[in-house]
Amino acid sequence: MTGTAVEFLTSPRLEVPGVRHAFFTRKGGVSTGIYASLNLGRGSGDDPAAVAENQSRAAATLGLPASSLSIAYQVHSAIVHTTDGPFGDNRPEGDGVATRTPGVLCGALAADCAPVLMADPEARVVSAVHAGWRGALCGVLEAGVAAMAGLGARPDRIVAVIGPCIGPESYEVGPEFRDQIVAESPGSKAFFGAGDGDRLRFDLPAYALARLRRSGVVQAEWIGADTYADAGRFFSNRRALHRGEADFGRLLSAITLV
Repeated sequence: MTGTAVEFLTSPRLEVPGVRHAFFTRKGGVSTGIYASLNLGRGSGDDPAAVAENQSRAAATLGLPASSLSIAYQVHSAIVHTTDGPFGDNRPEGDGVATRTPGVLCGALAADCAPVLMADPEARVVSAVHAGWRGALCGVLEAGVAAMAGLGARPDRIVAVIGPCIGPESYEVGPEFRDQIVAESPGSKAFFGAGDGDRLRFDLPAYALARLRRSGVVQAEWIGADTYADAGRFFSNRRALHRGEADFGRLLSAITLV
């Protein structure tokens, strides 16, 4: 769907009273070149003024000012922060944010990694988590659920949706990658399929869903959008690397209480 010329996806699971959310695509912003057009990555090489305008457009789509946007300084960790007010420019290191305060726009940036939005509508607690394979492996999703529980949520009531990320048909890895995942996360061989030669395909969304379900979150799904495969709608780190591009834009997934 679209709003104020900004394109975003939503999930029926998160369309619950008192909650607004959006998985933004790359459409509807002002950035140009490899960042065209809704690049939300302050850490990218894009024009900061363009990123600021894109932030304003994205936040306005959810009825909020850009100053409400709260995104941690993402470092592929298992750190999820709780907050009762917007981060502003003082972004803490971590990979997720949870709140029970209306008007705080919890966000996660990604460009192949899995952005996860979660809500417990009864407890009125929401969170946004950035889960690449490193973060998922070290427990960032479990940390997100725990942070929400600390604010009064219950895992069996939490609804979780994985936004656009690299899909299983696009994520080709080597056997050493599989060995590392399996060594640290026993039972995860099921998330690897055959690729070309000795290559394998890793199902990141399925792996993330399994971690969520082991945390007690049974209402969970992937939105089904593959960032690598759809260059017209999504940024992709891996696609940019394969094309020899110097950098890549970042997609925003965000959730708030109203």
